[in-house]
Amino acid sequence: MTRATRKAAHLYAIGIGSNRRHIAYGRPTAVVEGAIAALDGEFSLFDASPILTNPAMGGAGRDFANAAAIIESTLEPDAMLRALKAIERRFGRRAGRRWGERVLDLDILAWSGGRYAARGLTIPHPGLASRPFALVPLATIAPRWKVAGPLTLAQMEYRLRRAMPEKKPDSA
Repeated sequence: MTRATRKAAHLYAIGIGSNRRHIAYGRPTAVVEGAIAALDGEFSLFDASPILTNPAMGGAGRDFANAAAIIESTLEPDAMLRALKAIERRFGRRAGRRWGERVLDLDILAWSGGRYAARGLTIPHPGLASRPFALVPLATIAPRWKVAGPLTLAQMEYRLRRAMPEKKPDSA
C-alpha cells in the first residue's frame, strides 16, 4: 500500500462502564477489564485508566465501574460506533431503558478529528464536561488533550470538581 492510499489513523477516547454482572467475567470491574482487553484485541490500545466505582445516574440502580481507554483506528466515527456496539452485544448488552442497568456501555468521548455530528452521534460526547465518571478517568490518561475548545481535559476536570458540591461528613 502506498503512502497516498493508506488511511489515516485516528485516536479515540472510549468511555467504558458496567453495573451488571456478566456470566463469564463476573463483577462489573471485571467486565470493564474484559472490555479493555476486547478493545486491545480489536484496535491498537494506547492506554487505559484505572477503574473507578461511581454512583449510577438516573434509574440505573447499582453503582458503575468506569474507565476510559485511548485506542487507534482507521475507522471513521460512524463505523467506530458500530464496532463498539458490536462489542457491547458480544458482552450481552441488549436494548433497554436509557438509564437502565447494563452489562457494558462503550461511548466515544472524543477523537483526534475534533468535533463531529451525525445522526445519533456527537463527538465530543455532549455530557463529557459534566460527568465525572467519564471525565476523571479520561483526564488521568490524557490530561493535556484538548477535546472541545481551549481547555485541556485536566482543566475541564478541575472546573468540574470545583463546581461539584462538597460532601459533608455524617454528623454523629
